[in-house]
Amino acid sequence: MPVSPAHPRSLYYYSISLTRPSERRRCTLPSFFPLLERLASVHLDIREKGAGSTRRCRPQAIRPPGLMPENRSRARLVRAILLVSLVGILAWFYQAIQPPPPKICGSPNGPPITSPRIQLKDGRYLAYRENGVPKENAKYKIVFIHGFYSCRHDVLPLSQDVAQGLGIYMVTFDRAGYGESDPNPKRTEKSTCLDVEELADQLHLGSKFYAIGFSMGGQAVWGCLKHIPHRLAGAALLTPVANYWWPSFPANIFKQAFYKQLRADQWAVGVAHYLPWLTYWWNTQKWFPISNVIAHDPAILSPADKPLFPKFAIREQYEHQILQQGVHESLHRDMIIGFGRWEFDPMELDNPFPGGEGSVHLWQGDEDGLVLVELQRYIVKKLPWIRYHELRGSGHMFPLADGMFDTIVKVLLVGEGEQH
Repeated sequence: MPVSPAHPRSLYYYSISLTRPSERRRCTLPSFFPLLERLASVHLDIREKGAGSTRRCRPQAIRPPGLMPENRSRARLVRAILLVSLVGILAWFYQAIQPPPPKICGSPNGPPITSPRIQLKDGRYLAYRENGVPKENAKYKIVFIHGFYSCRHDVLPLSQDVAQGLGIYMVTFDRAGYGESDPNPKRTEKSTCLDVEELADQLHLGSKFYAIGFSMGGQAVWGCLKHIPHRLAGAALLTPVANYWWPSFPANIFKQAFYKQLRADQWAVGVAHYLPWLTYWWNTQKWFPISNVIAHDPAILSPADKPLFPKFAIREQYEHQILQQGVHESLHRDMIIGFGRWEFDPMELDNPFPGGEGSVHLWQGDEDGLVLVELQRYIVKKLPWIRYHELRGSGHMFPLADGMFDTIVKVLLVGEGEQH
């Protein structure tokens, strides 16, 4: 009869002595019972042949199921399939996160060139538009820097009366990657203000000029105050985008402002800061909500902005030009730079006009849903030399209100009608 095995809990591992010590095997529980039964069967066969038989019988070695050739082949096949699948997924993901090459204006199959341009030292071209009086007759020369999802045509409305009366020449330009200006894959917070300086030099604006920036363009003015303060006669930042990760912002201010954003914008801004290489994929995929700003979600604007919506009708004439070279080197590059790690902290800037020969103004609406007023209030506390103008009941688009840009320009140039 076969030998009855012991209780399984007591037979976790056994060493079975076969014919020679070299044939000793370590058997696990599943292979031990068949081996024990075979040994018992051999023992009974020997007894039946008689006591005179002294031939030693060696039972056939049992190969554990996990070591069978067919099992090894199956395991290799599974591993190969998993490896190929992993490589395929990684290849697909790598392709998905790579932005397509930009369509350069003037290149084969690229958009046409319709505006005057200058060539910069690095070979890129910068498109611009001139406004106001001829610069030869101008008393004041202004470089205007447009915001996010905009171009050189998005100059704020300056009345002819003010332009002619004060003698104002104003030039706007497409920031790198927008409109008809060549993309700059190496763009930084510093490179934009160097573009401003080169534009001023090639247009012969003189040793000093004024800089005005709106929204993301206002953020670029911080770079001008850092890198080319000696070229500025004055500056105005109109609801400038603030970087939540500027070192001087304390944790409570960061949280207060960051979590007031819509959830999709929290994710989009976080990706741009922590995973900039993922920015293109994040804002083009369909699985998660993308930036509300890029999606033109009306929820990002405050009720104070709604009466100004008709002002955007004029954009229909040129809106197709804004992103014609691609979204990555325009919108996405703006996000990567605007919310990335900067070379400097704006809240540590020195007054560029210690002798009072010029002034810096910051304008902000207290109901702005895009750039929160709490950030600007903290910034001007750190920089008391900035003249702060907080507009009660105004949103992000307040410079478009009738007569508002006239007021901003007059305050900057001559101090007339200064508001606080």
